[in-house]
Amino acid sequence: MPGTYDHPGEQGAADAIRLLAVRDTPLSLDEVFAAVGDPAAGGTALFVGTVRSHDGGADVDALGYSAHPSAEAELRRVAEKVAADYPVRALAAVHRVGELTIGDLAVVVAVSCPHRAEAFEACRRLIDDLKHEVPIWKHQRFSDGTEEWVGAC
Repeated sequence: MPGTYDHPGEQGAADAIRLLAVRDTPLSLDEVFAAVGDPAAGGTALFVGTVRSHDGGADVDALGYSAHPSAEAELRRVAEKVAADYPVRALAAVHRVGELTIGDLAVVVAVSCPHRAEAFEACRRLIDDLKHEVPIWKHQRFSDGTEEWVGAC
């Protein structure tokens, strides 16, 4: 639970944020993992969201992500809140926009903390808040000719 740590965010939320981006180029697990490396971290949690071939029982043929111009600022706000609520040593989050294919990386987030439990908790909070609060929309096109827009991730 956030706020139950002895020294959450003691190094400062802004200092813990190492990489934030919304980009139209392929994402790199290595880049995100390297960004959260910290000698004081005993646990690192990484989440990778990929484009899947189906959703809600329907086959997905194509998918695209669009972002509002404020998306990076909102991503920073979400990241700062996570870094302030947990003992985060380093944090990184990148989200892809544009047309993606099945198997492409859509989002990669990572958090390093002194211990594994808090790293898992902070990483989950980061991806959940990103999904619900950052204005990024998914446009799915299905093999039956239908399509849908999904708000945020």
